[in-house]
Amino acid sequence: MIVLAVSVAHSVATNHRFEWDVVWEYFTSRQLIDGMLTTLKLTVLSMAIGVTLGVILAVMRQSDVWIIRTVASVYIWFFRGTPVLVQIIFWFNLAAVYPTIQLGLPGLDPWISMDSNQAITPIAAALLALGLNEAAYMSEIVRAGLVSVDDGQMEAATSLGMSRSRAMRKIVLPQAMRVIIPPTGNETIGMLKVTALVSVVAVADLLYAAQVVYSTTFQTVPLLIAASLWYIVMTSVLSVGQVQLERHFSRGSTSTQHESFAQRFRAAASRFHASDRRTS
Repeated sequence: MIVLAVSVAHSVATNHRFEWDVVWEYFTSRQLIDGMLTTLKLTVLSMAIGVTLGVILAVMRQSDVWIIRTVASVYIWFFRGTPVLVQIIFWFNLAAVYPTIQLGLPGLDPWISMDSNQAITPIAAALLALGLNEAAYMSEIVRAGLVSVDDGQMEAATSLGMSRSRAMRKIVLPQAMRVIIPPTGNETIGMLKVTALVSVVAVADLLYAAQVVYSTTFQTVPLLIAASLWYIVMTSVLSVGQVQLERHFSRGSTSTQHESFAQRFRAAASRFHASDRRTS
């Protein structure tokens, strides 16, 4: 495996067709940095929409009222059953079926009326598709976390006079975060990469910025490598943040936690100094 890895690395590094000088030139270019910032903005906003709606849907799935459970189930069934790319294109072309967006009661003058082409911009279409689609997956993640908390926690909280909503916020959800955080981190990293799909509706994300450049320079491979390196950098940073969140919410858990490199280094240094003092 080591020989194979070294061979592949040597081949990639010495193959002049990769044009590494072009890769590093565009890696720090203004076009790709602006696209990277747009990708981050889409990821943060889409996950904010997805997590918020996902928590609401998960609580609805736990409701004792059958119609509330049914509405949440139908939402999850629909958005998990349709490809996110189709959803992006549909929202972008919403004006074809609804030229005007109106809010109000049927038969009365609308409270709000706006032109669909002005309201559903490419960014808005991307956020709607990504956020609503993510909510369907986050709801199942949150529901799994809620189910993992023993029913006695809710019973104990209500016996102390807490309302169910307050007990959910203060008792159940904090404990469920141990189960929710790891898959949510994976969803965030996945969302970062899924945002590349918005390039089909001309949103100036990282991939679209690379496409604009190589459509004029015809240096397709170097631009795609530069964009991929930015994706690797961003996912690496998110992975570190996920690990820190997992450690934060795992405090007090009886399960064995993996120590960080810094913790292992400090422990080894302490043992070394202790043994050195004993020998001296």
